[in-house]
Amino acid sequence: MPRWLVLLLSGIAIGAGGVVFVQERYLPPRLSADASTRLRTSFEQAESERLRLKSELGDTAKRLEAALGDKKRLADELGASRETAVRLREVASSLAASLPPDPRGGAVEVRAARFTAEGGTLAYDVVLTRDRAGSKPLTGVMQLVVTGASSGRGADTTATLKPVAISVGDYESVRGRLPLPDGFKPRQTTINVLDRVDGKLLGRRVMHVK
Repeated sequence: MPRWLVLLLSGIAIGAGGVVFVQERYLPPRLSADASTRLRTSFEQAESERLRLKSELGDTAKRLEAALGDKKRLADELGASRETAVRLREVASSLAASLPPDPRGGAVEVRAARFTAEGGTLAYDVVLTRDRAGSKPLTGVMQLVVTGASSGRGADTTATLKPVAISVGDYESVRGRLPLPDGFKPRQTTINVLDRVDGKLLGRRVMHVK
């Protein structure tokens, strides 16, 4: 056999042996067919889970973006509502200031009132104002004393209705309905504004009942 062929075959054998030696000694052990199958299955499951999480992350990002959009829209609507409330408050304050003054004056003035008797109740709509209103509203009660005819009696009688809690800043519109005594037909109402029930009188005015 030629010398060069012997050297070539020897080199191939030594190289193959070196590869096998390095692989067995220093490299991780080769996987069996079963281990390779399990590894591939695990990889496929991990990839599937990654894709699922990626999809969920995308959906969450979309929901977050929509929620942020809704938040901004609600904030804009709230700001617009506050601006509208401020404008309406200014308009109402201007209208209250244009009402005729209370002839009796007082710490709280009764600028306007409307009373309607219907179905055994007295519907009231009263506008109260304060000339020197501070930052803190004035709390108290509004007591209505109604004069009129009662069934079975010829002369006029009076009926004191349940006090109504009030809080007056620059102005306050007090609306509601109170029950009247049975068979009572009101003719006029005295509006008493007090700091508390049976307390100090802050304002008073007499108005007719429609």
